[in-house]
Amino acid sequence: MKISGFTIVKNAGKLYYPIVESIQSILPLVDEFIVALGDCEATDNTRQSVLSIGSDKIKIIDTVWDVKSFPRNMELAHQTDLAMSHCSGDWLFYLQSDEVVHEDDLEPLRLLMAKYEKNPDVEGILFNYIHFWGDYCHQRVEHGWYKQEIRIVKPVKDLHSWRDAQSFRVMPEFDGRDYFQKKNTRKLNVVQSNCRIFHYGWVRPPRLMIKKLDMWNHHISGNADVEKLKFDAMKRVYHYMNDYATFSGDHPAVMKQRIAAFDWHNELDFSGEYRKKQKARKKFVTFLELKIFKRSLFAFRNFIIVKP
Repeated sequence: MKISGFTIVKNAGKLYYPIVESIQSILPLVDEFIVALGDCEATDNTRQSVLSIGSDKIKIIDTVWDVKSFPRNMELAHQTDLAMSHCSGDWLFYLQSDEVVHEDDLEPLRLLMAKYEKNPDVEGILFNYIHFWGDYCHQRVEHGWYKQEIRIVKPVKDLHSWRDAQSFRVMPEFDGRDYFQKKNTRKLNVVQSNCRIFHYGWVRPPRLMIKKLDMWNHHISGNADVEKLKFDAMKRVYHYMNDYATFSGDHPAVMKQRIAAFDWHNELDFSGEYRKKQKARKKFVTFLELKIFKRSLFAFRNFIIVKP
């Protein structure tokens, strides 16, 4: 059984993505790791950071991002497809550059892949998500934040990344452009794991959070004028307005050094102001999910769970 890991990344250093920790977290599990490295800014150190890991499992594929041809964040899915096309494993383990896996979950995942390797009815493995918010001890668990997603897949025929690279679908009539296509596509059949994805995409200094959102808007709009989206560190900061659920568990070991360097606690707002402004319906549905039903309500699920 061969396992390929893969990810996409661009300007990770400038945007504070934990790309090194992400790769390191599953490197002991995979036989190869493909990094689709976009055309980074000259001052970015992403390539050097990836190479500093020093593993011969890692292969860098140089790519060019084209957000004009793939707006609405579809360039993320396009880049994911490019990275996936270079994988040669029986299983493909996709991590976004802000996602990290706990070392305690590696052996259970290996056993799960071995169990279903020859089973044609299983095409992927589902993970539970922990979305960190602002710092490393708060998480968002409210309605609308996905609680599960596919991160391990088999290289089945016509498999493509889907939407903004959040998930995967089988798309036999894919036109090479529309990653939001639903017609004539199908969801993957997956098995549930108890393994976790630690999502750190919203943990960064407030000024860098603004820069991330500017680039996000750039990808959605396809606006080629990046200069209009340049981050102004002197005038703009992101207000987390944080009073979310606390996290008291153990982080992945590879995150130890990054967490120790956390230094923007005084820039976060713990006043609960965001909760006061939150729509009553969303607050009510979140209450039902957390306290009554213990599951997501009205959530779109891009997968079909196969019972063992």
